[in-house]
Amino acid sequence: MKIKNIIFDLGGVLIDWNPEYVYLKEFEGNRKKMQTFFDEVCTFDWNENQDAGYSLSKATKDRIKLFPEQESLIRMYYDRWEEMLGGEIKGSVSVLRRLNDNSLYKLVALTNWSAETFPIALKRFDFLHWFDGIVVSGTEKTRKPFPKIYQTTLKRYNLKASESLFIDDNKRNITAAYKLGIHTIEFHNPNQLEKDLKIKGIIL
Repeated sequence: MKIKNIIFDLGGVLIDWNPEYVYLKEFEGNRKKMQTFFDEVCTFDWNENQDAGYSLSKATKDRIKLFPEQESLIRMYYDRWEEMLGGEIKGSVSVLRRLNDNSLYKLVALTNWSAETFPIALKRFDFLHWFDGIVVSGTEKTRKPFPKIYQTTLKRYNLKASESLFIDDNKRNITAAYKLGIHTIEFHNPNQLEKDLKIKGIIL
């Protein structure tokens, strides 16, 4: 089946976002202490809950109740969230531009992202407006890798799984898409992405 639709993840594929850009300085370069904070206080799972639609202010208050001695560092997570945006991943955006310019594919984005912070990205990154549609997990009140968000994406933009290719840097999310019959590329870096797209005959 010929690929007609390409679905991009955003964070880690097209947009560089990393809380280290704020916290490494706060921990005076001590990566071990910073990682302990991420492992125990502002964890990956905690942040993903906000990606699924939980209020940022409520999430912050919840965490402060659990770790009152860390209040200033916890508040920093969303108060300084925009500083965690490192910019576009240029090589990947270049690939997206080529796909957009040739107009052969429907381009859709599927991202785990808080609905409260996504408007910041929309203002900052012009390339987000190249997509035919964007599905934001925080708006949908669910997230990758749960099947519902993939099914929502396919249905909303009239995409067939067998005609769609999904690009994401998270193997868990890739596996979930594959189980639904969507073709996949696990993203590692822009050069690898370009090579994989050439192998599939999507770009020359």
